[in-house]
Amino acid sequence: MDIKDYGKEIAVVILATLILAITVSFKDSTIFYAAALSFLVIFVVNITIKKVVGYMVETEVRTKFWTWYQYGFRTDWHFKKPLPMLWLPLILVLFTKGFFWWLPILEYDVVAKTERVTRRHGLYRFTQVTEHHVAWMAIWALIANFVFAIGGYILGFELFTKLSIYFIAWSVIPLGNLDGSKILFSGQAKWGIIFTAAMVVLIWALAIL
Repeated sequence: MDIKDYGKEIAVVILATLILAITVSFKDSTIFYAAALSFLVIFVVNITIKKVVGYMVETEVRTKFWTWYQYGFRTDWHFKKPLPMLWLPLILVLFTKGFFWWLPILEYDVVAKTERVTRRHGLYRFTQVTEHHVAWMAIWALIANFVFAIGGYILGFELFTKLSIYFIAWSVIPLGNLDGSKILFSGQAKWGIIFTAAMVVLIWALAIL
């Protein structure tokens, strides 16, 4: 990735942060700045861990807005171009009058680095980036978000903890090209474990926050 690509990623993260902050503060504008800071930390932690894990397997992780391309089961049932879904949280919170928060707004692509593509010997005998690799990037990122959520709870940042847990719960939903789909495609058993863990964490958060 060059400087221009990093600039685009930063712009995507900032815009996503503002959109979700507006979404969760729809009924209470006084939490906007706290929500914005919370989502910024959530995104930075999540994306950084994905990039670190990606670096360890010689790949580049590129973050972008979630897009919707396929709308049916047939391969020819799709839009001409992927449809950006950054507007969905605002539309849903508007129609539900602040009741429903849609938090999945970012997705990521994984591209093998030149070193991985040309490697023939050593630790990595296979140069293909598998669904297993891609899924673990998402899993470790969500684990990091949970660790930060616990830290936020201990330090008294309840809003940050709540938003982190909601983000984790939403992230395991297998929809489109979101993190949950990447985990599911790597194995149903793996996704089942992660989904169950996320729901247990969500119930815990709802009980104490």
